[in-house]
Amino acid sequence: MPLHPRIAEILADLPAPPPGPLDPAAMRAGEETQVPPLDQRLPLHDVRDTIADTAAGPVPVRIYTPTDAERFGLLIYFHGGAFFLGSLDTHDHVARHLAQATGCRVVSVGYRRAPEAAFPAGLDDCYGTVRWATDHGDELGWDGTTLAIAGDSSGGTFVAAVTGLAHDDGFDRITHQVLYYPSLDLDFDADRYPSMRENAVGYGLETAGLAPFNAFYLDSGADPADPRVSPIKREDLTGLPAALVVTAEFDPLRDEGELYARRLEEAGVPVTARRYAGANHGFVQNFSWIPDYAQVFEETAAFLRGDTHE
Repeated sequence: MPLHPRIAEILADLPAPPPGPLDPAAMRAGEETQVPPLDQRLPLHDVRDTIADTAAGPVPVRIYTPTDAERFGLLIYFHGGAFFLGSLDTHDHVARHLAQATGCRVVSVGYRRAPEAAFPAGLDDCYGTVRWATDHGDELGWDGTTLAIAGDSSGGTFVAAVTGLAHDDGFDRITHQVLYYPSLDLDFDADRYPSMRENAVGYGLETAGLAPFNAFYLDSGADPADPRVSPIKREDLTGLPAALVVTAEFDPLRDEGELYARRLEEAGVPVTARRYAGANHGFVQNFSWIPDYAQVFEETAAFLRGDTHE
């Protein structure tokens, strides 16, 4: 199907990016101006900020409690933003909808970002927060069953990398991984995947923009050949937790996500793979208010319940 008409309309009205090099501070400030006030956000039983005292150091987290229940499954969420954008606030609505749909207590991670923090600071913060959550399970009301990790775009990179680190460390508590249009191969050769050519221009995220947007992270010491940076480079995917891999039809990163899902399945990992027709990269953050795409949260909930698998 063609690009969703509402997405196409919005993309057509987007101003051209300013000339010159990317300015992280200005771009972050611009993102924050789009965050709605508290009274316009999805209400939950409780939302609070705290600090996770992790092996990597103190990490700001925001904890979303959907109901007044005493025990919950846990979902640790890593926001996207090409490793230098995004924050607890810019992705607050995603975490709220995940909490409401899944019934899990969601812990959103305010990991350190490039270029100020060199690789692997952000990854260490994400993995450290997962370990912190299990160590503080009683305080978090964890029911001891579901421990899911989820992320969009570069947050999906961290999800895949964290599952690998956890497996290598013998840490087997993660039960589910949810990757929304993940960036899994940071070697941005435009000929590596057909979707890099097919969706190169006109869909929001453009193939030519991948290298400059990820340069802050790569220039900080992240080597694209390292499976912690490009999780698709990991040779052995056996033993990883069950995966939901969501891709978007009009996304340059579509094919690497779908290849990763196939490789997980070939390694014996239970996989649910979904391609959202008419969607572009970023639709969970930017366009989940469109009914066609709001179902991604219910699909995530069904995956965590074990209702879907293919």
